[in-house]
Amino acid sequence: MLIDAKQQYDSQGFCVMPQRLSDAMLGRLRDSIAEISRMSRPEVVYEKDEKTVRALHGCHRFDDACADLVRLPLFVDLAEAILGDPVYVYQFKVNIKNSHDGEKWPWHQDYAFWSIEDGMPADRALNIAINLDDVFDWNGPLQLLAGSHLLGLIPSPNHGAAAGGDWRDHVSADLTYTVDDREVEEIGRRHPLHKLTGPAGTISAFHPNIVHSSARNTSSDRRTILYITYNAVTNSPRHVHRPDFLVDPSVTAVRKLAQPRALTSV
Repeated sequence: MLIDAKQQYDSQGFCVMPQRLSDAMLGRLRDSIAEISRMSRPEVVYEKDEKTVRALHGCHRFDDACADLVRLPLFVDLAEAILGDPVYVYQFKVNIKNSHDGEKWPWHQDYAFWSIEDGMPADRALNIAINLDDVFDWNGPLQLLAGSHLLGLIPSPNHGAAAGGDWRDHVSADLTYTVDDREVEEIGRRHPLHKLTGPAGTISAFHPNIVHSSARNTSSDRRTILYITYNAVTNSPRHVHRPDFLVDPSVTAVRKLAQPRALTSV
């Protein structure tokens, strides 16, 4: 199973796993996210209206359900198989697109932020995405240009800017580092678009250099996706100035759960 996932990941820049999160684990996470969303704390990021929750960050640092999730053997084993090293949690976030209010995420590559802002030496990290709601074509799914990770880091007008700006610009609808729409159109001629739709509990992984985005949610169906970024312990950033909840300062390898009961077969 891990061999097949790694082959697809290496060639396409993403893979979809045959397992799903169990209903029990989904319930724990949804309860936690609902509770955290009501809190007044810096980890909670809002849309431009300053009242609609857009994202939560670093929840694994203080919430038991999220802390258990990052230690699931499937996730850790997949990350270590692909990266070839022990891994630690570099980032943890929950992106929420509320019905009719969820703004877009522009076309971008994650590694642009990690390289420029944090000094991550190489793109030896991996994103795992878990659908916490049913994700459809119409409620703002994550969309990828398959194979575009093989192009490496694509320059954009802001790539020459000095690091250390407002971290909120890295998590808003107006991202600091984006891939120009004309460049996306050209890349799309050679790399087909793939949307990561699927029922709640669907698990996928994608490369930090794959070009991706998500459209605004104009539907009545909420779309929530949880992301865990694992980084190789030998690839730790050189200069992190962003908040701890955005970039976890601990580079200690993840210790897997002994007897997880959080997965089910598709």
